[in-house]
Amino acid sequence: MKASPRDAARLSVAPMMDWTDRHCRYFHRVMSAQTLLYTEMVTAPALVRGGARHLLTFDPAEHPVAVQLGGSDPRELAEAARICCEEGYDEVNLNVGCPSDRVQSGAFGAVLMKTPELVAECVSAMAAASTVEVTVKCRIGVDDQNPHEVLPAFLETIRAAGVRRVTLHARKAWLQGLSPKENRDIPPLDYDLVHAMKRAFPDMHVSLNGGVATLAQARTHLAAGLDGVMIGRAAYNDPGAILLGADEEIFGVPGRKTAPQVVEEMKPYIARHLAAGGGLHAVTRHMLGLFAGQPGARAWRRILSQGATQPGAGLEVLDAALAPVTGTAA
Repeated sequence: MKASPRDAARLSVAPMMDWTDRHCRYFHRVMSAQTLLYTEMVTAPALVRGGARHLLTFDPAEHPVAVQLGGSDPRELAEAARICCEEGYDEVNLNVGCPSDRVQSGAFGAVLMKTPELVAECVSAMAAASTVEVTVKCRIGVDDQNPHEVLPAFLETIRAAGVRRVTLHARKAWLQGLSPKENRDIPPLDYDLVHAMKRAFPDMHVSLNGGVATLAQARTHLAAGLDGVMIGRAAYNDPGAILLGADEEIFGVPGRKTAPQVVEEMKPYIARHLAAGGGLHAVTRHMLGLFAGQPGARAWRRILSQGATQPGAGLEVLDAALAPVTGTAA
């Protein structure tokens, strides 16, 4: 049985641009039935002004699945949230954490940490237009802000606007002078502050994001009182290590699969994608890390990355790539 979005948020895979597309999410869902999955960030203007509903396409198997929106206009975000609810998403999340220049130029993302009242207006409008829970993913502060001062005030403000579930990226963002990549490692993480926020706001569901690379680390944070942990790059680069054990270790649900089983379960999905005119690489690029650290993993990546981009590439490429890790003839 699928978990509710709130229960599934005990472990989630972070929204990541160019990574967590619909093919990636389907692949992750095959590995874990319980983990909450997020779309890449979709901008409200793209949906409302650009009519880009195709960006919201997802397979029903992905549930529970949340959509992350970017924007700063309350009316536009409300309309975007309404559209997302029509499309069947289980949660609508507002991005208040992305530090990229492109996002800043649109006056949303992490820069919104500087205007909590505007964020409150946005989430209030989104909630009024939504049939599902509206949540926020944010940083602990930006630039010269003191996180120990601004984060409690920020949470108080959005809580008053009705938000009861937040994901806190435990690192301050520098909007000038650091690239988005550098903002993933600088400045240092402050896990203690995130835990303090859970104690200060016991009625809020608080998830931690940033730097968590193993299920053991996730369990430590959960045991210490947090409601959820969101994992990003580790879940993408070494999905087997995170997601194959997630249902059992985080949610207490038996039925752990093996990586080769996952490959077999992906084949019908890939066949449908190919039959619809899609390319093999669009799906398999997300599967390159499945056997990370195992014998044959390098050959798996090489055969899959090279073969999947060839014209007419089909499931035979997947079989050829699987042979070195299973010890069978392709």
